[in-house]
Amino acid sequence: MLNYIWSGLIVSSLLFALWFDVGDLARDAYRNGEALPVEVVLPDDYDPAARVVPVSIRVDAETYRAFYGTDASPEAAYPGELLQTLSGRQLRFAAGADLPEPLATIQGMSSSQEGELQGTLVGFDPADAAAVDGAAGGTGALDAAVRFEPVRFVKMNAIAQAALDFATTAAELALGLIGVLALFLGLLKIAEQAGIVHSLVRVVQPVLRPLFPEIPPDHPALGMIALNLTANIFGLGNAATPFGIKAMEELQTLNPTEDTATNSMVMLLAINTASVQLVPPVLLLALMGLQINQLIFAIIITTGLSLAVAIVATRLYGRLPGSRASDPLRLAGTAASTAGRGD
Repeated sequence: MLNYIWSGLIVSSLLFALWFDVGDLARDAYRNGEALPVEVVLPDDYDPAARVVPVSIRVDAETYRAFYGTDASPEAAYPGELLQTLSGRQLRFAAGADLPEPLATIQGMSSSQEGELQGTLVGFDPADAAAVDGAAGGTGALDAAVRFEPVRFVKMNAIAQAALDFATTAAELALGLIGVLALFLGLLKIAEQAGIVHSLVRVVQPVLRPLFPEIPPDHPALGMIALNLTANIFGLGNAATPFGIKAMEELQTLNPTEDTATNSMVMLLAINTASVQLVPPVLLLALMGLQINQLIFAIIITTGLSLAVAIVATRLYGRLPGSRASDPLRLAGTAASTAGRGD
C-alpha cells in the first residue's frame, strides 16, 4: 500500500512540476537565447591576452527588472572573472554571490564546476581604449551583455535530482545499519540463550499484557517488545530497529496468515510510530547541545500524548466491523470452531 502512496505522490509532484515548467517556457521566464546587459569594470593593468582577468560586474537595477519582468533587484556590483579563450570570452560571477531570482535559478543550470554562474560575453570590445584605459579619460568600465545557457524544466530536474539524492541517502542508511543490526541482534541472541529475555518477559507481563492480550504468557515476543520500547524511550533509535524487527518476527510466529497483520502487530507499529521518549534523541542532542534542556518536558508531554492517541486509535480501529472481519486470529478461531462442529 505504501508503495502505491509513494508512487502517487511522485507522479503528482511530476505533473505539478511539468505544469509550472510549461508556464515558465510559455512566458520565457528565463529569457533563453537573450543576453542580459551588464557593465564590466576592468582592472587598470588589463591584458587582452590574459586567460583569466578579475573584474567587477555591474547590473543596472531598472534594466534587470525590465529584462526579466521581476521586482527583484541585483546588488550594485558583483566580483567576477573574465575568462578569455580562443573560442570566445566567458563572464563568471564569483561563487557565493547573492544573486536575485531568476539568476539564482539560472546559476543551477549554467554554473561552472565551482558553482559559479557563467555565461558567454557578447558585445565586448577590449580594443576600445577610451573605455578601458582610465588614464586616457575613460571610466575603466565597458558595456557588454552576457548570454546564459538555456534553462528549461527547472522544477522537473529538481524533483529528479531530489529523488536520486534521497535514493543515495537511503542506500547509505541501509549500509550503515548493517553493523548496528549485526551488533544488537548478536547481543540479543546471547541474551536469549542466557535466559535474560525470558526473565524480562516475566517482569514486563503486568504492563504489556493489557496492550497485547493475544500474546500467550511467557512468549518471547513480549521480551522483544519490551527491549524495543526501552530503546525508544531512551532515544536509542538504532538499537530500537533490530529489536522491533525481532519483535515482529516473533509476532509473525503467532500469525496464521502471511499477508495480514494481527492486532498485536498493529499495536506495536502504532506505539513505535508514537515513539514515546524520556531521553531526547542522540541526533537532537548533537544539534542543540545543552539547549535541549529547554525541550525535555515538551518532548515528554508530546510523546506521552502521542502514545495515548496511538493506543486508543489502535484499539478503536480493531473494534471496527471491517477490522474484526479481517483479523487473522479471529478468522483462524472461526475456522477451527467450524471444523470442530463438522467433526
